[in-house]
Amino acid sequence: MEPFRIYILGCGSALPTLRHLPTSQVVECRGKLFMIDCGEGTQLQLRRMGLSFNKLGHIFITHIHGDHCFGLIGLISTFGLLGRTATLHVHAPAELQPMLQAQLDLFFNYDIGYQVLFHPVDTTSQTVVYEDRSLTVETLPLQHRMPCCGYIFREKPLLPHIRRDMIDMYGIPVSQIQNIKLGADYTLADGTVVANERLVMPGEKPRAYAFASDTRYMPRLHEMLKGISTLYHEATYADDKAENAEKYWHSTARQAAMVAREAGVGKLLLGHYSQRYADESVLLREAQEVFPETYLTNETDVIDV
Repeated sequence: MEPFRIYILGCGSALPTLRHLPTSQVVECRGKLFMIDCGEGTQLQLRRMGLSFNKLGHIFITHIHGDHCFGLIGLISTFGLLGRTATLHVHAPAELQPMLQAQLDLFFNYDIGYQVLFHPVDTTSQTVVYEDRSLTVETLPLQHRMPCCGYIFREKPLLPHIRRDMIDMYGIPVSQIQNIKLGADYTLADGTVVANERLVMPGEKPRAYAFASDTRYMPRLHEMLKGISTLYHEATYADDKAENAEKYWHSTARQAAMVAREAGVGKLLLGHYSQRYADESVLLREAQEVFPETYLTNETDVIDV
């Protein structure tokens, strides 16, 4: 199968520390790169991880707290300095548009060399906001102190595999293989029709990645996450700070694990750690008590979906 992986550029919360940078990730799916959030330091992390600036065409912002978008204007500037010509698409809550446009007008009142297109997203509904031949991206409504949504990246179903033994048995020419993968039967020279289901095996199950950014615990969030292979869910606090999680509309590691368990996801990734925790293993332990397939994220991690 082609790569479907996550690059962790930053997994900290509001205040950068020596341990973690503000939130940002890159999703790679079938050769394309997509960014989720763009905290400070993002472009440096792109360089550090050897990711192509040119392959990045779409940036998805969850909300306009600074630790999720303060790196955006710097990245846009660097793209221009590198001679970018391809359009950059920014998908974000509508509240970001006037601020981003003001920055573009202030800093780039000359020709930046490429177009920045803003696409407002509705943070209150689960809606497809991007689609190509390989995947769809849809919003995931969340509950935070301001309009906020996560994003779900879903592979489109893969074509079935044609059986090698059937190719040999019936002498199927290469010219017919794609038609058969697309659902066609095969007709032999004597007019006998070989049904498509005899000729193929199902393709690999499509994978899906969900990014649940800043949010308080949502008991019914799991209903929107069925069939997800890998879930990233914020885990700002441990149980000892559950009151803070409620006050500031964040989640605990245990609550993130409850969402993963109820959704039946393949694995859970934790992030958005509060600076209060010098050792995030306490978050991991609490989450694994509920959902064993839980992992901590760290900068420069590369995780297969």
